Amino acid sequence: MTPSQNPEKEEETGSKKVPYHFGEKLRQVREHRGYTLKVVAQRAGVSESLVSQIERNHVSPAIDTLLALADVLDINLEYLFEEYRKKRPVHIIRAESRASVKEDEVVYEELARPESPTGEESTESYIIKIPAGSHTHHGSFGHIGREIGLVLKGRAKFTYAGQEYIIEEGDSVSFSSGSPHVLENDGDTTMEAVWFVTPAERFAK
Repeated sequence: MTPSQNPEKEEETGSKKVPYHFGEKLRQVREHRGYTLKVVAQRAGVSESLVSQIERNHVSPAIDTLLALADVLDINLEYLFEEYRKKRPVHIIRAESRASVKEDEVVYEELARPESPTGEESTESYIIKIPAGSHTHHGSFGHIGREIGLVLKGRAKFTYAGQEYIIEEGDSVSFSSGSPHVLENDGDTTMEAVWFVTPAERFAK
């Protein structure tokens, strides 16, 4: 292997472009644990100058060097890269590829994937299509969370904790999911509504 092919050599000369800047985190953890540059370098099997350059973001370490440093400092790589998690700014679900779930005659069509598929802060959204004479079932006994709905077409009878409400096209409703609730289409045509639920359940995977 020639010097130009040696990743450690490239790191020490600082000839490689540094795409990620996590050196400050490494330094903070090292100092918090009371380790000197020399101690960390010896335990990781690299030079003291290399560790110093990495901490100052002058070089980008090879993966085996980074793993060795993380092991010495007892930290997870996720901690170093947490601010670099790739997030797509725009999510598009095409009409023809939209996921759907059918419960009896009621159809749920996903509008957006939950940003976080699990956890109390996750949210899902979908279109509900309820044929005339049909109704939802999931909320019959109540469940954890909160919901917001907007009627797009038709009308429905919304029963919440034993109380009945009529919601029509253009009406919106919001409520805690903890009490029993049922959405029933008591009209003559298919009722459609946009629904937001947190935490995500129906499309969470």
